[in-house]
Amino acid sequence: MSTVFHVKNMVCDRCKLVVKDIFEKAGAHVITVELGIVEIDENPNPEQLQSIQKMFSEVGFELIDDKQSRMVEKIKTLLVELIHSDFPHLKGNYSDYLSEKLNREYSGLSTLFSLHEGITIEQYIIRQKIERVKELLLYDELNLSQISDELHYSSVAHLSNQFKKVTGLTPGQYRLSSNKHRQSLDKV
Repeated sequence: MSTVFHVKNMVCDRCKLVVKDIFEKAGAHVITVELGIVEIDENPNPEQLQSIQKMFSEVGFELIDDKQSRMVEKIKTLLVELIHSDFPHLKGNYSDYLSEKLNREYSGLSTLFSLHEGITIEQYIIRQKIERVKELLLYDELNLSQISDELHYSSVAHLSNQFKKVTGLTPGQYRLSSNKHRQSLDKV
């Protein structure tokens, strides 16, 4: 009988490798690892579980055991995957996307997210998009118009205004800055 665990703060493929390694070091046989979810082929004993939790705390992960926290992590995972993919494909808006993917009314998802995170889903999306803009500016492969299109901004001016509001710099100032600080996605 397999066991599924929900893991907080998994935001990238490297996270999946680290989480898999932690479970294996604790003696668990991993079946699959996805962002936010690990499936192993047995129930871990208390010592294994304690070892996993200890190693998780050392690297910033956490096991989630309540439904509401799992739903918030699913929302975050879906948004991170979408915004930070090489070619985000969004048909419609974020609220429709989340409702469809999670099979829930957006108003309920929004309320739950705000209660758990202390910010709205919209604020979380803006923060993630700004981190993605920073990343794309560092690569220096796309111009601002292309970045604006890729991240579904209505205009370059909208992107620039939002970027300045969040970072205090215009995208051009950021690109020229020697201090190109980016936040870890699990801290956004």
